[in-house]
Amino acid sequence: MVSSKQKAMTDSDKVDAFLEKQTQWKTKLTQLREIFKKTELKEEVKWGKPTYTYKGKMVAAISDFKNHIALWFHQGVFLQDKKEKLVNAQEGVTKALRQWRFTKEDEIDENLVAEYINEAIENTKAGKELKKTAKKPIEIPQLLREALEKDKLLQKNFQALAPSCRREYSEYIAEAKQESTKIRRLAKILPLIMEKKGLHDKYKKA
Repeated sequence: MVSSKQKAMTDSDKVDAFLEKQTQWKTKLTQLREIFKKTELKEEVKWGKPTYTYKGKMVAAISDFKNHIALWFHQGVFLQDKKEKLVNAQEGVTKALRQWRFTKEDEIDENLVAEYINEAIENTKAGKELKKTAKKPIEIPQLLREALEKDKLLQKNFQALAPSCRREYSEYIAEAKQESTKIRRLAKILPLIMEKKGLHDKYKKA
């Protein structure tokens, strides 16, 4: 017979555990969770963070960072954002995802947050979704290609990165207009590649 302690944790238990580990953000994250609990969304845990879904589709999530917490909207691009609360964490990279950040000093307006969440729910019901488009093969710019050819370890580490990371590096160099800018950008990314880090990793860490 399986004891209660041996039973698998539910998503609700996992969110409880996530909140218990919090120090500076516990109150604010709990406040956001309570707003979600008043909606028809299902509470789940994805990538270790509380995530709220409607019939299997991700609508929103909450996450903790060093200097702020974030309320994520997976199809936030469709929100009206009349109060201009939403930001794109990776401009030019993130297409649909938007986040609303709260720092220590920020008060959480529960009614306003509920309005945004309810609008996101209605958008999900209406099928508003930014579809992923097929990506072209990665084209490595000449400057980066020459650097990779000169350093076999660099080349090996570059190839070990996820395709999305290799694309970000390639586009980062290719999008620069001036040759001098391309060279500066190359100097910036080479140490990151050697550490097998993505260009935007610092924004993804909780």
